[in-house]
Order: sequence, then C-alpha cells, then structure tokens
Amino acid sequence: MLKISNLRQNYCKNSLLENDLLQSPFDQFNKWLSDALENKVYEPNAMTLSTVDKDMQPSSRILLLKSFDNDGFVFYTNYKSRKGIDLENNSKACLLFFWPTLERQVRIEGYVNKTSTIESDEYYRSRPLESRIGAWASIQSQIINDRSDFKTKEKYYKQKFGENPPRPSYWGGYRLTPKVFEFWQGRPSRLHDRIIYRLQNESTNWQISRLSP
Repeated sequence: MLKISNLRQNYCKNSLLENDLLQSPFDQFNKWLSDALENKVYEPNAMTLSTVDKDMQPSSRILLLKSFDNDGFVFYTNYKSRKGIDLENNSKACLLFFWPTLERQVRIEGYVNKTSTIESDEYYRSRPLESRIGAWASIQSQIINDRSDFKTKEKYYKQKFGENPPRPSYWGGYRLTPKVFEFWQGRPSRLHDRIIYRLQNESTNWQISRLSP
C-alpha cells in the first residue's frame, strides 16, 4: 500500500477575518465563487452533495451547481436515482464546495425541495441534445448488464424523439434552502479560519460566529 501519512500542504494564501465578511452568506458565497471563476479554478461549480437514506446510511457524490440566489442552490438529476430516493425520504442534505488552488471550502446545510416544473422544463431545454436524450436512456443508479444496454436505449430515444425530446417526468431540479453556511480558509499550521453563518428562528437574520479550527 502507498504510504500517504506524510502527504500535506501548508496553507498560506489567504485569510478570512471578521472585518472582511459580508453580512449575507449568499453574498459571501457569490464573492468566493467569483474569485474561483477569476482564478480559473477547474469546474468551480462542482460540489459534493451528501444525503442520508431511510436506514440512516449517508452517501455523497459530485454534482454541478446550476444556479443560486437568496432562495437557495439548484441542481438537476434523476428523481429515481439513489440521491433522489434519499431526498424523498429525508429532505435534509449538505453541499460542499472545495477550491484547492484558493485553499477554500464552503459547506452548506439545509432542506431540499423539487423546483417547479416550469423551472425544470426551462433548464432541460437549455441542455445539449445528447444530454437530453441521455436523461431518457439512463435510469440512474439502476443495475444494467453492460454499456451496450445504455447505448441501445440511447439509439432508441434518438429515433423516437428526434431533435426535440420532452423532459422525462422522473428528471428535474432540486433546490437546497440553506440553514447553515461554513466558510473555511486554509491557514498555516492547520490553524484555519472557519466562519459559520446560522439562520435564526426561520427569519432572514444570520448569526455569524468563528469556529475553532
């Protein structure tokens, strides 16, 4: 086995001090995402989505954030996938963004609900044709014999729908409504900056605190 216990980096690029914070965690996230875009971070909208199933087994996977505003963070997937089934049974979830070249993470906890059919339809129509066909061809997370099964279905739906496939009823958007944001900035000697925003009493007021690293 590879010896990895001595692998480590010393973080020293930035700091996160109270005087630099924006009062809204959405604004703070927008600032950091803008920094990631400006610094050409690879797939800056990539995020880990963690869910928990009915047996309390957690599961995580990488998705792409497709939009966000003060109402929440939106992503799209197959409702019959493992994550879709998890969210049907337990709407609590967590997002994690990691931008290693900036030595930053953002963790967002909250509740997930489906977006409107109008919103899902609009995004589905904006996707490349191959991706729209793929949503029909792949019943995500289901066991298949081999890749030829998928390719056969892909060919079938291409012939069936042509250039204008409708959105499958089992595919669409989710919106995570945040209750907690944690902004993490790497610092030397593992004494990282950790700032947490907590939503107070279902209001629009966010309490800002520093956490010990």
